Order: sequence, then structure tokens, then C-alpha cells
Amino acid sequence: MTDLEVTGLGCRRGGRPVFRDLSFSLAKGELLALTGRNGSGKTTLLRALALLVPADAGAIHWQGADVAADREAWRRRIAWLGHLDGLKGDLTVRENVATACHLREEGTERVDAALAAFELGPLASRSVRTLSAGQRRRAALARVVAAGARLWLLDEPLNALDAPSQAALRAALGQHLATGGLAIAATHAPIDVPNARTLLMDSSPPPGGEEHEP
Repeated sequence: MTDLEVTGLGCRRGGRPVFRDLSFSLAKGELLALTGRNGSGKTTLLRALALLVPADAGAIHWQGADVAADREAWRRRIAWLGHLDGLKGDLTVRENVATACHLREEGTERVDAALAAFELGPLASRSVRTLSAGQRRRAALARVVAAGARLWLLDEPLNALDAPSQAALRAALGQHLATGGLAIAATHAPIDVPNARTLLMDSSPPPGGEEHEP
């Protein structure tokens, strides 16, 4: 059974179309990998799915209901990882990861497991501002895991990760999918998890010139 249904979606940036008439569906246990060159609309699509930017055409449905009808309910169903890690530098790693639980009014029992998944236990009491880029990315991914959201929206999640951390991400994604979660990830590198499909974003520039994603 399909959980997420995207129909005829279109987005513009700066008045120019980034993509048009994009349709796909996603069921529990599936990962959709967005591929394509820079500027093809991968980030814009993820941001539109998260309702961070408006779509100018089409619809996004979750289990038959338009997600725009109840934006707060939709945001509780998703976990977002952007190009920027979105962490607060003056908080510790544990505090940043626990924030995902607090925002969803859940307990923090997931926090320890999420920290362990990315080997962040020894760094849990460190201020985020003292971490390396790879450590910050691991903390941001741990926050996604701790959120307990059904749908993960991940923008280049492998960025700044070394080989062991990439393996940890694949393991976390595999567990998420195995328990009925869904994920959409923009990526330039294979993620290699079960039940993964690929959507190649149109590599041709939209009319009026090429759009570059931030």
C-alpha cells in the first residue's frame, strides 16, 4: 500500500521552473534516491516535500490526505536533514539530539540508541561548536534517528562522513526501512540499502537558464 503520493508537482525558483509535472509514490519500507546533476532540483524537491518552499503545481498526499491541509501533523511525520546540519552550537550533542524528541512531544528513550548508532557516546557532553564537520554530520543524523518520524528527507546525507560513518548511516537506514519507515535522499553516491529505487531528476536546464541549488 502506498503511503506517499506525489502528483504533478512543479516548483520555481526566482521565477524560473526547476522541475515540472513530477509524480511518484512511495510505500513503507522503501527508499527513493534522487540523483542528477547540481541544479536539477533535488534539494528543491526535498524542501517542497517538507513544505519549506511552496510548490506552484501538483499535490502531496499522505495516506490519501493532502499534507498541506494539516501542516503541523505533516511536520511531525517527517525528519529533515538539509545541507546545513541545523544544530545549535552552544548545546551539547545530547541536547541537540534530544531536541528532536522534544519537538514531537515524545520521551527521550530514543536518544541513547541514536547516539550509539553513530558512535557519539564519547562526544555526548561536548558542545557542538567544538566538533569536526564529520562529527556534526553524525550528530545531525542521530537527531533524525531519534525523532522517530515515519518519513526521512535527507539532502546529501553522506557528506563529510568517513567510511565507518557511511556504514553506520546505511545500517540506520536499513533498520528504519525494515520497521516500516520511508526515506527520500538526494545523493551523488550509492546508498545501497534494500528496497531502494532511483529517481533521476531532469539534467537539462530549465528554460531561461540553469538553476543552481544552494
